[in-house]
Amino acid sequence: MEVNRRPLSMLARFTNSPIIIKLKNGVEYHGVMEHCDGYMNVVLSQAKEYVNGQPTINYGTNILIRGNNILYVVLEPPK
Repeated sequence: MEVNRRPLSMLARFTNSPIIIKLKNGVEYHGVMEHCDGYMNVVLSQAKEYVNGQPTINYGTNILIRGNNILYVVLEPPK
């Protein structure tokens, strides 16, 4: 695999970009990725929580999502 195509390298390039994170329990978080680390822990700002496609909570501040709970990440969310 090319160095710039590794998953964590790819994720790091999207710092300060809007992303969607889906957790293993089905909950989605939409927000701007502020930081990610080697364990794929992600800090989101302007975070909103969605359950079954419906918005439930607007955090409006930074939240931390543990990497071991992440099912997948959408780096370029549809507009």
